[in-house]
Parts: sequence; structure tokens; C-alpha cells
Amino acid sequence: MRNPFRGFNAILYKEFIVILRDRASLFFMFVPAVFQIIAYGYALDMDVKHIPMVVMNEDGTRESVALVDRLVNTQSFRVVGRAASVEEMTDAIRRGQAYVGLQIPPGYRRDLMAGRTAHVQALIDGSNSTIALKALNTAMGTTFRESLVSLVGSSGRALPIELRPQILYNPSMLSPNFYIPAIIAIALQIAMLFATTLSIVRERESGTIENLTVSPLSPWGLLFGKLTPYMVIGLFMASALFLIMRYMFNIPIHGSITALYVSSVLYIFTMLSLGLLASTWARNHMQAMQFTLALVLPSLFFSGLIFPREPMPRIFYALGNLLPSTYFVELMRAIILRGAGLADFAGHLAALAIMGVALFALCLRRFKGRIA
Repeated sequence: MRNPFRGFNAILYKEFIVILRDRASLFFMFVPAVFQIIAYGYALDMDVKHIPMVVMNEDGTRESVALVDRLVNTQSFRVVGRAASVEEMTDAIRRGQAYVGLQIPPGYRRDLMAGRTAHVQALIDGSNSTIALKALNTAMGTTFRESLVSLVGSSGRALPIELRPQILYNPSMLSPNFYIPAIIAIALQIAMLFATTLSIVRERESGTIENLTVSPLSPWGLLFGKLTPYMVIGLFMASALFLIMRYMFNIPIHGSITALYVSSVLYIFTMLSLGLLASTWARNHMQAMQFTLALVLPSLFFSGLIFPREPMPRIFYALGNLLPSTYFVELMRAIILRGAGLADFAGHLAALAIMGVALFALCLRRFKGRIA
């Protein structure tokens, strides 16, 4: 019986030698991945704070000043100027000096004391929807509480309703805790696709791919010999990214290390198989880079890395279900932040395994014709 892995050891040894000698490829596999997690970890911060606000306080009473102080004390706003008219407020917003203009009209205190509705005008720059939504929610929450205090505060009674929220898994509501586990998925995807695609393209451009196809190698031996070194490198890279996440950004891993690495092995294998499959069509380095970019961009938008998937149109939601990164992003957040186990996300693990096997089978089919 012929060995289905014939030539595996030879290809494995050759590939390790080539990788270790090619310092440039090692550099471009590791350094961009580390840079991504550090840069995005600090840059992707959706916790909007200190929104520039210009104030037009026409009431000038202690109560109106207290309202401004309450808004500033939420850490969501900072006063950058005073305005004498609505035109000055809108000019400040138009010039980009402020995102919010707060107008407190005359009679604000009088209306509060009389138990009437006190009107406050807030002009919000909607050109940045994230900041606009944060400003609107904070302003409405603050003024709503002010209304309750003025309604029952003078009677000495407690507020009629007290909400006691408890935030699970990310109690500080820090954006890096949400983004960094997902960024690990994208960093690994880019590195693994880049490595395997360029590996085959390099063989094709140097002419050695022809020698491999006529040598007594089995398809299994050739492909596993190609994949195994990059699997080792991928796991080493994943470990480095986990350490950066843990000790640079202080994000603890609440789940088991076993679950973390089982998920990583399946994901890396799937990405390597996808890279090998893409390399069968790429004829040069430029095409390899284009294939890598074409495979990465959908993951950025449809995997849930940045945008939640639930509000997406059905066609894009369905497209996300076809991406391995979608399942790995959810696995990383579940294991790292929520302490989930392998049994909790068996469906995601099965999806990654099926994708990996299917992609590897397609690679085998394409290479068998050349090696037969």
C-alpha cells in the first residue's frame, strides 16, 4: 500500500529551511500583525468623551449653571466657549469648534420652581453620527434626571424609580475589550493568507513548482508539508497576540486556554487552506496580494469585527455566515470575555472544521491533477 503522505517529511524540512532563510517574509508576517493589534487597540475607541460644547446660558441662575455642570461631570462634554446668540452657536458648530450647542433660555429657574416644563435647546452636529448619538443620549438622560429631581426633590422623598444596571463581562465598557479579541482574528487571517499564497507563488516564479509536480510526491504529502510550518508559525503568532492583549491592554482571558487554542488551530488551518486555494490561481506576487486583500475586506465589514451583524441586510448577513472570521471573532469574544467553553460554541467550531476540510479538499483536487 502506497503511503498517502509520501514526501511529507522532505517538504516539511524544505519549507522550514525556506521560511527561516526568508527574513523578509517572517518580518511581514509578524510585524504587521503586532502593529495591528497595538494600533487598533488604542485607535478603535468608541467611548466618546469630552465632546466640545458651546453654551448659551441666558438664564444665568444657579440652577442653569448646575445643569451645565451635570453635563460636564458625565465626562461626555467639555465647555469650549460661550455664545451670546444662536447664530454664534451654529457658527461654532459649522466651523468645527464644537459638536454641541446648549441654549438655556430665560426663565429656566422660574419654570423649575413653578413645576412647569423647563425648555432647553441642544444643537447637535449630525455629520458625525457616533458623536451625535452619544451627545443626544447623554443630554436626554441628564435632563430627564433633572426633571425627576425637580419634581420630587423638594418634598424630601426619594426618586420614584431607581435603575440599577449591572454590566456583565465588560463592566468598564472599554472599547479595546470588545475590539482586540476580534482584531486577533483579522491579524491572523492576513498573516496566514499572505504566507501561504506567497509560498506557492514563490515556487511558481522560481520554477520549482514544476519540479514538485513531477516528483514522486503525494498530494497529501505536498500540501501537509506546506501547511505544517505555517501552522506552527500561526500558533506562535497567536500566542504572541494573546500575550499582548493580556499584558499590554490588561484584558484577562476568562475562558480556558484549551478552548482558545482549539479554536485557533481550526481557524489557522482554515485560513491556510484558503490561502493555498487562492495561490492556485495567483500567477505572481501582485495577484497574490490582490487575492489576499479581496479575502480580507469582507471580513472587516461583515464578520462583526466593527459593525454588529444583526442590523445588516439579509444578503450581507448571509455573506458573513460564509466567512471563517465571523465564527472565530465570536469565539474569541465568547472565550476571552465571557468565559465560554467549547461545548457552548460547538456549532461555531463545527463550522470552522467543515470550512477547513472543504477548502483543503478543493486544494487537493486542484493539486492532484498536476501531480498525477
